[in-house]
Amino acid sequence: PARFERYPVVRTVRVPNVLGYGEIVRCTGTIVFEVDGVEYSLEPMAMYDEQWWLVFGDKTSGNETYGGGRFVYIPAPDEDGNTHIDFNKSYNPPCAFNPYSTCPLPHPDNLLPVAITAGEKRYEGEQR
Repeated sequence: PARFERYPVVRTVRVPNVLGYGEIVRCTGTIVFEVDGVEYSLEPMAMYDEQWWLVFGDKTSGNETYGGGRFVYIPAPDEDGNTHIDFNKSYNPPCAFNPYSTCPLPHPDNLLPVAITAGEKRYEGEQR
């Protein structure tokens, strides 16, 4: 389970990419959830009508999972702000497989200090 908490004022965030520059994204709030009783949050990078897109890194990044972070879509929150994150659906970005892809990286607030062991892992031919 997770919940959307709206910011009082829209926040702008610079989202880096694998080429070293970034894009400015407007964030209206954060997705709050718990892992082992500890609360964490992630800012969505894109919000569509039915689903929102999260880009995150965690303690498995660069070891068990792709070093540049992973992506996951979540259901758009309901009118009360409730949603859920299924980290089993976390997947590697295209730049993990192709050196010609330009992928966003998690911005500093989306680097989790906990291991998310669910979802897609590294593969042998991974780009670095």
